[in-house]
Amino acid sequence: MRFVGLALLVAAGATVGTLLRASIELAFPHPPGEWPWATFVINVVGSFALGALIEALALSGPDTGRRRMLRLGVGTGMIGGFTTYSTFVVEIDQLASAGQVALAVAYALVSVVLGVVAAAIGAGAAASVFGRNEADGQGAA
Repeated sequence: MRFVGLALLVAAGATVGTLLRASIELAFPHPPGEWPWATFVINVVGSFALGALIEALALSGPDTGRRRMLRLGVGTGMIGGFTTYSTFVVEIDQLASAGQVALAVAYALVSVVLGVVAAAIGAGAAASVFGRNEADGQGAA
């Protein structure tokens, strides 16, 4: 797939991820000065999914063909559109500007730490599944 096709694949995935995130944030708005649960959960879930996807793809073979398309369309596009750094930073700023500095700092730290932990758990889960398949002689090609 050529560059334009891959770019369209990323854009299509990002559209799906962004629409999903926007739907969740509209369904679960947070009052000003309170913990932004929707963005928090979105980013932790997205970190888990990205960790699992990248590990599964890495264990499945080289970054070519359909594996590359999955990485770009689902990883970069959909999960990249689903998770949000910009909203996360805006929410930290809004909390701090509203005088909730301790909550803003806690939100930033807990989000980053749990995001890293979630990504590691996702990678570990994928490794256990793909490791089991390789032991059974059923590893993906």
